[in-house]
Amino acid sequence: MFILIHINYLMKNPIPFAICTSAVLVSLASGFKKEPSPNIVYILADDLGYGDLSCYGQSKFATPNIDKLASQGMLFTQHYTGCAVCSPSRSCLMTGLHTGHTPIRGNKAVKPEGQWPLPAVSYTIAEMLKAKGYTTGAFGKWGLGFIDTEGDPLNQGFDEFYGYNCQTLAHNYYPDHLWHNREKILLHENDSGKTGSYSADLIHKAALSFLEKNKNKPFFLFYPTTIPHAELLAKEKYLKIFRGKFDPEKSYNGVDNGPTFRLGPYGSQLEVHATYAAMVTELDDYVGDLLNKLRELGLEDNTIVIFASDNGPHQEGGADPDFFNSNGPLRGYKRDLYEGGIRTPMLVKWPGKVMAGSKSDHISAFWDIMPTFAEIAGATNPEGLDGISFLPELLEKKQSQHEYLYWEFHEQDGKMAVRKGNWKAVKLNIDKTPQGETELYDLSKDLYETNNVATANPLIVRQLEFIMIQAHIPSVVFPFASETVLK
Repeated sequence: MFILIHINYLMKNPIPFAICTSAVLVSLASGFKKEPSPNIVYILADDLGYGDLSCYGQSKFATPNIDKLASQGMLFTQHYTGCAVCSPSRSCLMTGLHTGHTPIRGNKAVKPEGQWPLPAVSYTIAEMLKAKGYTTGAFGKWGLGFIDTEGDPLNQGFDEFYGYNCQTLAHNYYPDHLWHNREKILLHENDSGKTGSYSADLIHKAALSFLEKNKNKPFFLFYPTTIPHAELLAKEKYLKIFRGKFDPEKSYNGVDNGPTFRLGPYGSQLEVHATYAAMVTELDDYVGDLLNKLRELGLEDNTIVIFASDNGPHQEGGADPDFFNSNGPLRGYKRDLYEGGIRTPMLVKWPGKVMAGSKSDHISAFWDIMPTFAEIAGATNPEGLDGISFLPELLEKKQSQHEYLYWEFHEQDGKMAVRKGNWKAVKLNIDKTPQGETELYDLSKDLYETNNVATANPLIVRQLEFIMIQAHIPSVVFPFASETVLK
């Protein structure tokens, strides 16, 4: 009513109309301040299983800081990774495409260092957010292309990178070098098997510094930590907490290379169980530090924090996921397309937006992260993505559902899997027998995938096999042995 009266007055007094109209509009605008773009922090653990957090059922050690994300935000029970190993899983995350479409579909090494690069034509989360004014940083393990290649993180939208470019070198926690952008940072304190600088500490320090430097503008912090992937090696500060507490303890022997127990591709370890618990505990402390830093900088209320893992629990370097029940109620491990290899934790905290202590059974996957961030940041959602935004789920609004989820895996003779509703199809030995058996499971009744009901449901099997055919676009770099798969 107030506005209408003033407009009527102005219409009768045309001389001051323009001036007064501007004043009214300024006054109105000042009453509707635009909400600042939310900061985004995405923490990606390395080979952390569905059951490795106490908020997901871990009982042999606790993860109080990560659990706080659950108590202050939303816990997802049916979130899936991009693949069952590192590089393709991260490619799905970065591009919003599942493994039938994403460019990187396997852990393909490139000499002298690094992995097969994301092509220049890829459009990543970092590029999308950077176009919306975000400062972007990646701290940890990259694995999607060496320095100065197309896949260099600085060529894929990141303003700053610190950590391991090569995921193979990331097996070692006391490396001789890390990378800061395109500068090779030599760590002479780690020469000749010395344990001077624990890489995870250096990476963590750089991530905290990124928050400090960019506190006054919107940022995207991608934190792909190397913990708890092998080698199994923890600092004494954490190891002593668990030493002698696990019976039986277990040892792992690498190739003999001296007294440091950092041997071969993975270091030997005399206290496997204590070390694994120590590593996850240290990861939990890192998460606590990040949350505290956001609070200290006054950024907590305008920052969305997501925690996830890149694939299921590993059995490398002596790791013993069965002892810790790391895959929880699920069958399989890293490199499996059964649930234990690809279903992992996801926790989302966003004060004032996501209800504290909430839980979601929404079926989501890594390729959903890009469209979700697009909607959060007000970015244009790229065409042709396989993902759908789960922002409505976070805000407790009506949520779209996937027609299906699809995975393929290019090791162990090739594998494919499809989930459609509660039906899950798994096909093994693609390279050897492309026309071979398809397993079928009803996850609503058989979460552990022990009862293959393919014979009793031939029409369902054919439907899911057809999806496998349609979802897989052949790759020259990552082909199956026969690209006549299932045809």
